[in-house]
Amino acid sequence: MLLAHIIHNIDPFFVRFGEWSSIGGIRWYGVCYALSFIIALLMMNMYSDRDRSSLSKDQNISFLSYGIVGVIVGGRLGYALVYNLSESVHNPLSVLRIWEGGMASHGGFIGMAIAMWLFCKVHKVNIFELGDICSSIAPLGLFLGRIANFVNGELYGKISHVPWAIIFPQSAPEMPMIDEIAPRHPSQLYEGFGEGFIMFIYVQLRFWISKNLPKGQLTGEFLVGYSLARIITEIYREIDMSKIFGMSYGQFFSIFLLVAGLMLVYRARKQRRLTVIDS
Repeated sequence: MLLAHIIHNIDPFFVRFGEWSSIGGIRWYGVCYALSFIIALLMMNMYSDRDRSSLSKDQNISFLSYGIVGVIVGGRLGYALVYNLSESVHNPLSVLRIWEGGMASHGGFIGMAIAMWLFCKVHKVNIFELGDICSSIAPLGLFLGRIANFVNGELYGKISHVPWAIIFPQSAPEMPMIDEIAPRHPSQLYEGFGEGFIMFIYVQLRFWISKNLPKGQLTGEFLVGYSLARIITEIYREIDMSKIFGMSYGQFFSIFLLVAGLMLVYRARKQRRLTVIDS
């Protein structure tokens, strides 16, 4: 039965440096993150060219530097404090080993929010407009991040015998039994499809077609959609930590983003009603 399923054996390295390097090489994980930032810059420049953004191309580059730091620092600290606290306490320098993978998306959200606030404060940009711009692009980065998770063979799903289930050798303990290396849901791909691909199509359609959306509404819709997708797809993911009120950490923290998204949508619609009344 096990032989009917694909065995995950993807090399996590895009390029290997050899024995002379302590980091081993460049991982697909890093390539996916770099690619997401490059695409983000190209898309923001396209928005500027087509008058869908008030930011200049120089400001786009400046913001990207803020965003890179915010996402990496926030994502890495979130992972270290929530998912890898024991090792981080005993070996604080392990937090710096970003090339090994290990990023918390909710930490990345917080880091990006702080980066946006700082950038808007310095450059006098409307934070809700910038949030909508970022929200129209972010799902693509989430998609690539989940692809990186899949390549690394991490964050795999629960045991399943559906035809598309995959055997992840990393899921086996030190002395594996046959049942303990059973095929599992490729939950990384589920999350990439839900949080990333579907949400990217949705926010792009909203961004280009609904041009009169009040500032902040697209950000709220993105947060709501992301949260719901995360809560649903994590049903199939193997729980790697204790639960919180019967939910995984990812599901629990997504509730806060869901509430924040609903508040942003409410605020945006209220602002639109007030604008209509004033006019």
